[in-house]
Formats: sequence, structure tokens, C-alpha cells
Amino acid sequence: MKKIFTKGRTALLIIFSVLIIDQVIKIWVKTHMYWHESIRVTDWFYIYFTENNGMAFGMEFIGKLFLTTFRIFAVGLIGWYLYKIVKRGLKTGYIVCVSLILAGALGNIIDSVFYGVVFNESTHSQIASFMPHDGGYAGWFYGKVVDMFYFPIIETNWPAWMPFVGGEHFIFFSPIFNFADAAISCGIIALLIFYSKYLNESCHSSRRDEKGTVSNEK
Repeated sequence: MKKIFTKGRTALLIIFSVLIIDQVIKIWVKTHMYWHESIRVTDWFYIYFTENNGMAFGMEFIGKLFLTTFRIFAVGLIGWYLYKIVKRGLKTGYIVCVSLILAGALGNIIDSVFYGVVFNESTHSQIASFMPHDGGYAGWFYGKVVDMFYFPIIETNWPAWMPFVGGEHFIFFSPIFNFADAAISCGIIALLIFYSKYLNESCHSSRRDEKGTVSNEK
């Protein structure tokens, strides 16, 4: 029981830590920078303020309301799964990975659900303010996700002889992301590298539970 309690506290600590760091960074950027303003940290690292309606790393390909609703549903499933693995007392590292994914997803949901209501529009000439008198820039569930980390580690042109892309400009790494995206990515990568066995066991366990339920019903 003590182990489960400790693992549960670890999961909560990670979730709240990621959420606090993520939101502090986003709120500072939103209330101190113009849209598409850039702060050079090094030649390969910039704080570049942008916003997106879509998924991680600025991708956009489905409707905003559907995406936000899907995120909330997915977070509910991940939260339920985290509760189950904590209760089962699985390895702390595995719980940390799932907690990172859950926290990152929650961080971006906060933007999507609340930011349209509590901030006004960020533009090239206007810095957003918190709880403006004239109201926010969008309704509930229609807020934009704030992104700011930009790592153009390699910036060059493709060789002219290459088919399709020859002579075109190339940047690695071009996506702009936030702390929540980083938490999700780190959690998923660590899961795949170190804990793929647990993922397989979880799938098999779920199938066994389903079969057991069907047998009992019969």
C-alpha cells in the first residue's frame, strides 16, 4: 500500500510540475511578446511566439472543436490508464512516462478550452492581456495553443542535383513547439525505448480481461 501511495504521489508531482511550468511559460510569452516576435537565445535556439489551432508541433488538419473534444476524451482514457498502472504497482519509470504524456495533453487542453476566453488577440502590433475588458478573442473550446521553442539546428539548401527538392531551403528542426509538446514526446519516446514490454503486456492483459468477462457472462 505504501508503494502504491508513493507511486501515486510521484505521478501527481510530475503532472502538476509539468502543468505549472508549461502554463507559466505560455502566459509569460502570451503577455510579453507580439505574435511572431522572436528572441534569439543562440544561433540554433529561439523563443519564437506563434499559435496554432491544431495538434503538437503546429500541425493542423482537423476541426478545432473536434480536436479539443478528442483531446479531452483521450486525456480521460490516459488518466484512467495511469490510475490502473499505479494501482498495479508497475515500475516507477513507466508511471513517469505515462504521467508526462498525460500532463502534456492537459497543458494543451488548457490553452484550447480557456485561452480564447481569458486573453485577447495577439497580433504584430498588440500584446495580449489577461482578462481584457472587451472579452477574449474566441469562445470556450476555441482557444489557440501557444508555441514558442524553435530549434533551427541546421539551415541550408538542398543540393541542386537532388530530385524534387533540389535548391530548396531546408531547416532542421523546423517545428515550433511548447513545453507540453516536449513532455508528451519525451514520455512516448521513453516508453517505446525502455518500456515496450509493458505496453505489450497491457494489451495482452486487456484482451484476457475481455475474454474473462465474456466467459463469465456465458
